[in-house]
Amino acid sequence: MRVLKGAGLAVAGVGAGMLTEYLLDPDRGRARRARLRDKTMHTAHELNDGLGGMSHNMSNRGRGMAMAARYRLTGRWADDAVLHDRVRAELGRCVSHPHAIQVRVEGRTVTLVGDVLADEEKTARHAIKRIPGVKFMDVQWTVHEEAGDVPTLQGKRRMRTPQHADS
Repeated sequence: MRVLKGAGLAVAGVGAGMLTEYLLDPDRGRARRARLRDKTMHTAHELNDGLGGMSHNMSNRGRGMAMAARYRLTGRWADDAVLHDRVRAELGRCVSHPHAIQVRVEGRTVTLVGDVLADEEKTARHAIKRIPGVKFMDVQWTVHEEAGDVPTLQGKRRMRTPQHADS
């Protein structure tokens, strides 16, 4: 065991001597020291930038979670006018003909009257039900398999999605 310990110290001593000679060499030592200093500073800056970016990321995520929780809690006490606007906005995102649906809100109860396509009806119900503040839904719209002869369902079917919203 003592032999291994002594051999380890000898190897460490030789390594330290080689490093000292490498860095203190009169011909190229100054350049080597400068390169070592530059690499060390570069690594320190990279580490600092990475930690800074991570702290900004965590800060933004925390703020986003707090705002989402605040919206979920305070949004449940919105007045009927605000709730009406929220429902109209949600219909615009999940139905291709939102103008075909009339929305009435009284006492946090949402009444939907008009025409909707069958393939959009389930999505619209689910989306409106999830709006903070909606207590009840009274769905009185007429479901159509296709636009056919329904005047309010005529025209270009243009769905605006967050990923493809150009205008």
